Amino acid sequence: MKKFELTSEFVVNIFGIKLFKIKALIKFGDVDAGELGGYIEKEENVDQSGNAWVSGNAQVYGNAWVSGDAWVYGDAQVSGNAQVYGNARVSGDAWVYGDARVSGNAQVEKSTHLFQLGALGSRDGFTTFFRVKAGQIHVVCGCFYGDIDKFEEAVHKTHAGTKHEKAYMLAIALAKSQIELDEVTETAEE
Repeated sequence: MKKFELTSEFVVNIFGIKLFKIKALIKFGDVDAGELGGYIEKEENVDQSGNAWVSGNAQVYGNAWVSGDAWVYGDAQVSGNAQVYGNARVSGDAWVYGDARVSGNAQVEKSTHLFQLGALGSRDGFTTFFRVKAGQIHVVCGCFYGDIDKFEEAVHKTHAGTKHEKAYMLAIALAKSQIELDEVTETAEE
């Protein structure tokens, strides 16, 4: 059973992409049947199972995907091949794009809560650093997901003495300098 549908109301974003307002068909999580949500390009942008939702003026487009219990709201934008899942929240004026993955209990309210770098490492992949609700930085890199300190340990163990170790250590330093950890807030959607 579908939990939402695209309505006939739409906007055209700054890239010329037509985005449709969504409407809940059933009650799920904190969303009531009939409630209007944010804007998506196509149904595949939001998982029909779970409690994932897009609300407010938020926009999700391209091959981006919101799933699990994740929410995208406010004026946030998720695009490209980005994924927002788990209990993650993307809000405010945050832009999540490219191959970024925001997951777990991440809370990205503005662009300074997220840092992505690639192509990096032996696989030339993208590494995403993001703030979590506890005011810490977590990392998604290949099959690694965890806090930045454990990521640093894994880098030393896996890439000791290589150019990849140096590159990852620079990325870690950049992430620590760029991601704002202050003002961690709890949201009503949680």
